[in-house]
Amino acid sequence: MATDTPIRTKDIKRPPRALVQALGQIGSATCSGELKRLGIRSAHLQGPVTHTPGIAIAGPALTLQFMPKREDLYPDAEYVSPERQLHRHVLYRTRPGDVVVVDARADMTSGVFGEMMMTYFKGRGGVGVVIDGCVRDVANIKSLGLGLWLRGVTPNFHTQTNIFPYAMNVPIACGGVTVVPGDIIVADDDGAVVVPIALAPQLAKKAGEHSEWEEFSRLKLLEGGDLRRYYPLSDEARGEYEAWRRAQGGGRP
Repeated sequence: MATDTPIRTKDIKRPPRALVQALGQIGSATCSGELKRLGIRSAHLQGPVTHTPGIAIAGPALTLQFMPKREDLYPDAEYVSPERQLHRHVLYRTRPGDVVVVDARADMTSGVFGEMMMTYFKGRGGVGVVIDGCVRDVANIKSLGLGLWLRGVTPNFHTQTNIFPYAMNVPIACGGVTVVPGDIIVADDDGAVVVPIALAPQLAKKAGEHSEWEEFSRLKLLEGGDLRRYYPLSDEARGEYEAWRRAQGGGRP
């Protein structure tokens, strides 16, 4: 790999923070279901699962793509020419609230990031990573409070075996789903979902409405209400729901 040409990278266009927060309040399951109604069959990044139960995040995606290793294209040691290593450069672009999404080719023998890299990411304001692959130093990374959605963990460093970082902030495949830089990631205990940025405002509106009537229905079901009446919300229960919304300070009197 050439070492005399400086690496030039590009940033992402970030969505309004209020939009990200609105989607984060909805959760991955509702986002996934409502995206299906908007024409996206499956937005779930399959493979990476939570390694930090109870943590939920939402944020724009910085992307990193790994490729099968070719030794003439990448040095075979961990610390050789560190500024040529793109897994560092994607972290340099981090802003508060960002999520790093990595196509690591489902490789289970390469630790994409370790404790030091994730400490830097946390210090820059990053909130979580979704990796179709592994990290190392997982116990120490968990102590940082980041959200981790991973296939697994390994003691190996990022280029020790089969793959090397090839491109950043380009469209990638992660967990069988296309992720475009700047898309919004919503991730929690159910998994990680990618929200296409063009659909995000419409999704926030529709999913917000869905989440609200589900809250009402949940209360009624806990009281012993009829599943057929309250889930999904039937036309017969619509009046009750609207009255409940008004009592909660929502909707029009």
